[in-house]
Amino acid sequence: MKTLLVPVALHDALPSVFDTALLVARRFGSLIEGVALRPALAEYVPVDMVGGMTWLRDEEADRAEAETAGSRFIAHMEAAGLPRREVGTSCAPRAAVEAGARFRWRPDVPPGDAFLGQYARLFSATVVGRPGNDDRSPRMTTFETALFESGRPILLAPPTAPTTLGEAIVLAWNGSTETARALAFALPFLRRARRVLVLSAEGGMVPGPSAEDVARSLVCEGIEADHRALPAGRRTPGELFLDEAASYGCDLLIKGAYTQSRLRQMIFGGPTAHILAEARIPVLMAH
Repeated sequence: MKTLLVPVALHDALPSVFDTALLVARRFGSLIEGVALRPALAEYVPVDMVGGMTWLRDEEADRAEAETAGSRFIAHMEAAGLPRREVGTSCAPRAAVEAGARFRWRPDVPPGDAFLGQYARLFSATVVGRPGNDDRSPRMTTFETALFESGRPILLAPPTAPTTLGEAIVLAWNGSTETARALAFALPFLRRARRVLVLSAEGGMVPGPSAEDVARSLVCEGIEADHRALPAGRRTPGELFLDEAASYGCDLLIKGAYTQSRLRQMIFGGPTAHILAEARIPVLMAH
C-alpha cells in the first residue's frame, strides 16, 4: 500500500476521505496523489422532455470547482504535516521505501470517469467516499468506475472520519472469487493488524472454502486469525457482518464487492448494497 489515489470532488464526506487516506499513508509510508474528479460534460446534460431544450453546465464553473477541490486537498495534507512532492519527480527504489507519508497533486487530468478507471491501475488502492443518494454525497459512479475498471482495491471511507484503521480487521467471507481477491489485496493490512476475525454467515455463502479454512491458510502467511460461522436468523448477511464488526471493535472491514450481480442487488438487496448504505467504518473492497 505504497501509493494511494484520491479522486477529489466537493462533497460532505471529503474530510473523511482525506483522513482515511492519511491513516493508510502513515501506516505504510505511502504517497497520496490527489486528482480533481470532473464529470465529462456529456454526463450532466439534462433534457427538457417538454420543450426539447438541453443545457450544459458552465465549463468555467467546472474548472473553478476543480481548483477548489485541489486547494482543499493540498490544505488538508499540509495541515496534517505531510511533505509535498511534485508530479513527475521520481526517486530510487530504496528512497521510495524510506520516504514516509507524502502527497502530490496532479492538476492536469481530463474530465470523465473513464480517466479515473484507467489511471487507478497504477496505484495500490483508490480511496473514495461511501456513496449516497443526494447531491452532497460521493457519487456511486465514482465508486463503481474505480471498482470495476481499475483492477485494484477500493478503500471506502465512512461519512465520519475514522481515528484508527487496520488494528482490528474483520474479513466478511462468503467463499467467492471476489472475496478471495479482496483478501489478497488486504494482506499488507492483515500482517500489521493486532486482531483478525474471519466471519461467514449461513445463507450468505457460495461454494468455496469455509471461514475456518481461510483462517488456517492465513497461518502460512504469518497471520493469526480467529474464525466464526454465524447461523441464519432474522438478520441478513450484510446486517450480520456490520453488527459483528461493531461488536469486535473492527476498524477495517474486508469484503468482496458484488458477488451477486449489481442488478440483483438493486432489486433484492444484498451484502454489498447494505454495506455501501450503512457502513460506519472503512471498508476495503475488490471485485
